Amino acid sequence: MRIISWNVNGIRAVHKKGLLLPFLKKYKPDVFCIQETKAQEHQSEVDLPDYEEYWCSAEKKGYSGVAIFTKTTPHDVRFGFPEDITEKYGMEKDPYGDPNKEGRVIAADIGDIFVVSVYTPNAKDDLSRVPLRHKQWDPAFLEYMKQLEEEKPVIFCGDLNVAHTSDDLARPKENEGKKGYTLEEREGIQAYVDSGFVDTLRLFSKGNGFYTWWSHFGGARERNVGWRIDYIFASKKIAVKVKKAEIHPEVYGSDHCPVSITL
Repeated sequence: MRIISWNVNGIRAVHKKGLLLPFLKKYKPDVFCIQETKAQEHQSEVDLPDYEEYWCSAEKKGYSGVAIFTKTTPHDVRFGFPEDITEKYGMEKDPYGDPNKEGRVIAADIGDIFVVSVYTPNAKDDLSRVPLRHKQWDPAFLEYMKQLEEEKPVIFCGDLNVAHTSDDLARPKENEGKKGYTLEEREGIQAYVDSGFVDTLRLFSKGNGFYTWWSHFGGARERNVGWRIDYIFASKKIAVKVKKAEIHPEVYGSDHCPVSITL
């Protein structure tokens, strides 16, 4: 089984560029997790007869959104956070909007695993969403993943909007304390690791230079001055079956590149 995750930065845009269908034909994912669809399902012109499509879109048009395309019919699909978790963490009271209305989490029960596509809120340039990330989003998401894990192993993937360690961005010193590299955001990722979820890329690739997002400015992508903010995490039980974990900087169409694992 091959799982690919990609923040497409607008599914309609990448499709209009003529890049999405050739990508799928070449890389042949069994499960394709998308973030930042920026569309409702009915707005997408993508027709993939080999896949079943499940969308969790934002109420706000042209914003956020996640989806899972799968060749295997899921036993169950769950949209957003469970109500008990949103209530526990007061997420509906976020002054910037309820994350459950922003199309940020979708989970599919596929075969012997849960596959989750997630698009974590950006901390914003002024760091105004750091408290949401630190006190609400990250602990709530971790609790949800652990809930799912009680049923079967979990693979969660997507744009987590944070570089976990200094190896995960080209210029850690210059970005210390800035969005995507604050102590609070990094602690959120570390909590996933401490709870037993495995960063699959690090099973095979150590050190720096492995990036998944690049600024549009200054030829950052060509010079590989980037950030690794897109991940595939797996429960320990299923991580032992990961035979390969890769990033695909050769795939264009978005400011992010896809990431994949083969089980």
